[in-house]
Amino acid sequence: MKQTVMVAGGAGYIGSHMVQQLLDEDYDVVVADNLSTGHQKAINPAARFYEGDTRDKQFLQQVFQKEDITAVIHMDAFSIVPESVKDPLKYFDNNVIGMIALLEAMRDQDIKYLIFSSTAAAFGNPQKTPIPDDAPKDPINPYGDSKLMMEKIMKWVDQAYGIKYVALRYFNAAGAMADGSMGEDHTPETHLIPIVLKTAIGQQATLQIYGDDYNTPDGTNVRDYVHILDLAKAHILALKYLIAGNPSDIFNLGSSTGFSVKEIVEAARKVTGKEIPAKIAPRRDGDPDILVADSSRARKILGWQPQYDNIHDIVQTAWTWKQKHPNGYND
Repeated sequence: MKQTVMVAGGAGYIGSHMVQQLLDEDYDVVVADNLSTGHQKAINPAARFYEGDTRDKQFLQQVFQKEDITAVIHMDAFSIVPESVKDPLKYFDNNVIGMIALLEAMRDQDIKYLIFSSTAAAFGNPQKTPIPDDAPKDPINPYGDSKLMMEKIMKWVDQAYGIKYVALRYFNAAGAMADGSMGEDHTPETHLIPIVLKTAIGQQATLQIYGDDYNTPDGTNVRDYVHILDLAKAHILALKYLIAGNPSDIFNLGSSTGFSVKEIVEAARKVTGKEIPAKIAPRRDGDPDILVADSSRARKILGWQPQYDNIHDIVQTAWTWKQKHPNGYND
């Protein structure tokens, strides 16, 4: 019998690709999303969609009572770093209060497995690069702090109620389906690669590079980019790990290779064949200098093997999506 998995936030960028990957691996899929940042068009119709807010415990209970859910994949958090600095209460309300409501509803319905999208922002400015799973956590923005709080809440809930979890600390999710059928569509767009490609396709005249005085080789900040399908695969491996009876755990997910903003722009110029004009702008609040993952434990324990380990391949998938859907899901 198929296992039923609920993806909270399944209409979002990462969530919609997660839904597709689960369907491809023959899971039964339920999506819960309030569509505040996601797109209903991004959800494969083979998944059953419930529109509602996952902070609303009553809504969650109705879904859980109707569906025989084995596990929840939580991808339902606000994630824009500068916005979190300007409006921290919005982030603690949505992310932390939302996690508590979800865990209460899971406890009441005896749902025992939770896979959680955490973040490299939990580390703040790391003391060591690449960053190991057990590196000190010292977030420098409310977004990272909210995710770290959610990790801590899950730890105590596991101890009290036996809800097992795997938290996956993403570095930078990037890319799209290779055929261009699904991809990244945020309003406003804050992720580097789609913004670079907006410039490449002519939707904005100039790319803004936020800061060139970071403590990095070329002065622009360095990030670790992971393809969206590799991220989705890691969630399924984490789910199988928990269902096999293993203990709760936390893993970094990254390519273990860092690329600066300027290097990403150069890669995009090669992939697209476009000039992509760029200029330096002031730094954004809450941006660390370097975030690169040591994801060796995920590879060893979960058996995770990323298929996209070349930044040009990742950018190419995003470019295919952008060319086919210049206005995202509105096309």
